[in-house]
Amino acid sequence: MTIPALMPVYPRSGFRPVRGEGCYLIGEDGGRALDMAGGIAVNALGHGHPKLVEAIAAQAATLMHVSNLYGSPHQERLAERLVAKTFADTVFFTNSGAEAVECAIKTARRFHYADGDPQRNTLICFNSAFHGRTLGAISATNQAKMRDGFEPLLPGFKYAPFNDLDAALALVDDNTAGFLVEPIQGEGGVSVGTDAFLKGLRAACDEHGLMLVFDEVQCGYGRTGSFFYHEQVGITPDIMSVAKGIGAGFPLGACLATERAAKGMVAGTHGSTYGGNPLAMAAAEAVLDVMEERGFLDHVTRMGERLRGALEQMIPNHDHLFEAVRGKGLMLGIRIKAEPRAFVAHCREEHGLLLVAAGDNVVRLLPPLTIGEAEIAECIEKLSDAARVWVGPSDD
Repeated sequence: MTIPALMPVYPRSGFRPVRGEGCYLIGEDGGRALDMAGGIAVNALGHGHPKLVEAIAAQAATLMHVSNLYGSPHQERLAERLVAKTFADTVFFTNSGAEAVECAIKTARRFHYADGDPQRNTLICFNSAFHGRTLGAISATNQAKMRDGFEPLLPGFKYAPFNDLDAALALVDDNTAGFLVEPIQGEGGVSVGTDAFLKGLRAACDEHGLMLVFDEVQCGYGRTGSFFYHEQVGITPDIMSVAKGIGAGFPLGACLATERAAKGMVAGTHGSTYGGNPLAMAAAEAVLDVMEERGFLDHVTRMGERLRGALEQMIPNHDHLFEAVRGKGLMLGIRIKAEPRAFVAHCREEHGLLLVAAGDNVVRLLPPLTIGEAEIAECIEKLSDAARVWVGPSDD
């Protein structure tokens, strides 16, 4: 057996997109598919959005990269805009969500080090979490499929059932640095953290002097109808990792923190060669410009309600396969009575509909935030057609 030139760590499908238009991807063979996967919640503005394309092209012709050895008006401008819109006082830019999570972990640990409590270095995480593929990120999950074969993993992590506040609080001890949690688990099955759970974690951090670290890489940046999901809960974290929608397709992430939480992150404690390069900043400013347009987030909310309502109306017609809808805004999942990857492949290959599988037998719908009524109607029609002829193996 000869290994292919492209390392075979992905079981890639036969669909080979080479072009995108709005909510659609066009394959190498000219086939057209409705993209309800959105690059796994990345393509917030769809494909080929003119403002994003123009911003990247203009910046590429001016200055793409200089490293972080010099002052950066590009980073400063975007950081100031994010600080003005969020709980944060300071921002570090990365190239990916996993790197943003790594920075968040370091920030939480470094806070206690700077505060004179270096033994407080353990983060309490949650079952079925997904924080990325780096060694630090997979150490923060207890999913065997992420961890097997990569031991020894990093120490300093404990795990509790998601949405079980009592179990999480029972793990707090003199070595606890804080909690690392996705307010809505994406890969884990589009499981929404309850208000009581998330507010309870916030209260525990306030009581014990801990860091509340949110991972809003997937559920943030407009995906649920607010700029970040925690705004809907009415609490704020101390530290937060973001990515995906922040660049709408350009590789970019960020770690946001309060001044208090970032007290230990001084010169020399962290860095990135490419992080925050001018090209990424131009893309991110264009994304933010669009998202700050009047009515953008209202549109996400309306389309999320429209999509959810249509899914809930469709489910009784195919209750041999579909169970229930979960999620918020345009981060929705359908729990199904079958292996989700098989059904995702069926939708893609036979019906031109792109979806994403997740844990707990869930199929995710993560369309561009610019999706309209017509695309939602097309999605429902394709889903219904796919379910009507589905003969795949059941999990029962």
